[in-house]
Amino acid sequence: MASDMTGVHDLESAKTSQPPVRPTNFLVKVRDNLTFHAKWAEVNGAMGDLGTYIPIILALSLARDLDLGTTLVFTGVYNIVTGLLYGVPMPVQPMKSIAAVAISNKSFGVPEIMAAGIITSGVALVLGVTGLMELAYWLIPLSVVRGIQLAQGLNFAMTAVKYIRKEQDLGKGKSTGQRPWTGLDGLILAIVACCFIVLVNGAGKEIQRQNQHERNEQQSEDETHNEANLNPTVRRSKKFLEKLADAIPSAVIVFLLGLILAVIRKPSAVKELRAGPETIRVVHISRHAWRDGFIKGAIPQLPLTLLNSVIAVCKLSKDLFPEKQVRATSVSVTVGLMNLIGCWFGAMPCCHGAGGLAGQYKFGGRSGGCVAALGALKLVLGLVLGGSMLRVLVEFPVGLLGVLLLFAGVELAMAARDMSTKQEAFVMLVVTSVSLVGSSAALGFLCGMVAHGLIELRKFVLK
Repeated sequence: MASDMTGVHDLESAKTSQPPVRPTNFLVKVRDNLTFHAKWAEVNGAMGDLGTYIPIILALSLARDLDLGTTLVFTGVYNIVTGLLYGVPMPVQPMKSIAAVAISNKSFGVPEIMAAGIITSGVALVLGVTGLMELAYWLIPLSVVRGIQLAQGLNFAMTAVKYIRKEQDLGKGKSTGQRPWTGLDGLILAIVACCFIVLVNGAGKEIQRQNQHERNEQQSEDETHNEANLNPTVRRSKKFLEKLADAIPSAVIVFLLGLILAVIRKPSAVKELRAGPETIRVVHISRHAWRDGFIKGAIPQLPLTLLNSVIAVCKLSKDLFPEKQVRATSVSVTVGLMNLIGCWFGAMPCCHGAGGLAGQYKFGGRSGGCVAALGALKLVLGLVLGGSMLRVLVEFPVGLLGVLLLFAGVELAMAARDMSTKQEAFVMLVVTSVSLVGSSAALGFLCGMVAHGLIELRKFVLK
């Protein structure tokens, strides 16, 4: 009897010592991925990628008659699905290289844009399904990825400064002259918006990395010690100001201000809004469009999609959200699937991007609910107002879009600060320099891989 009772006790203790089984129900996962960590911060984070999204979509709508309503509907669905799947503020951005070719080349119209997107996405899907993308993720050195991120971040920041300093003709992709200091889209407005965001958000939240753990612990101890020596009144005031800053949705305020100024600049635009979605049509892609789309659009876009939109975004996601599993295979597959559907109906080819993730993180995005909320807004606008939204958005102050893009670019570039050795920094800067000067992520990647290989060979020979 005693042995039986002992066995029962052992069984009970074994049960209690086992870790609790986490629920695997799909609806529970959806709830967890879409749950806001902080309401205003998540809404604010949703605005962090608009500095990239709006100018490109506007430019293509004005210059190449891209269907804005269809693009809003499909990208809204992409955002919602992406937030549901990953549980992080994974962005949905236009494919920038394809957009640049379309804006600069009058013969590169909607059929060519869609052909380029379908081909690029098809390659990404094949690499994801076969597992080759995951292999590339593990083989490419971090220093090379950081070089791509730094180049993309600096490119965003330089474009943002151009938007702020000079007036833009987005339809032609050109600057038209110095921006005036005053006015509803003047330099003073942009500078005030920049200062406002810095005051509210500062340099952003620190990214917790393993190689920074000890430094962060020491910094935390120093901050705790300093707070203990503060006067209680001062301490309470400091905590109140910190909470107040966290509660102010700076990017939302800047975006809403831009919408208000757009209406003031052209009040008649509101009367031109039309209710109801656009008619979605299948795009006819000729043999000539397939050829031009492949040569002029897909070939330059592929390196940027595979390196920045898949590999770099997965590396950055691991830095920002180490508890989340965002695999290169999955990201590659979602990039492929969403365009293999949407591009046939005229939606702008899209991908994920490290810059958008950095921008949304900068402004407070911490969950999939952040991008899902943005997607819901796009979907509603696309269904309710369709392409007539263009009449208002075209009046949006470009200087304010530049401000949002500036902070997204700086946040992405700051991801490169974890290069701890001179060798890593050397390879990273080689990639960055070649990518920026040569305007080619593929060339920068190739030079970085060669530099990394030669350094490793030198180390092996000199052992």
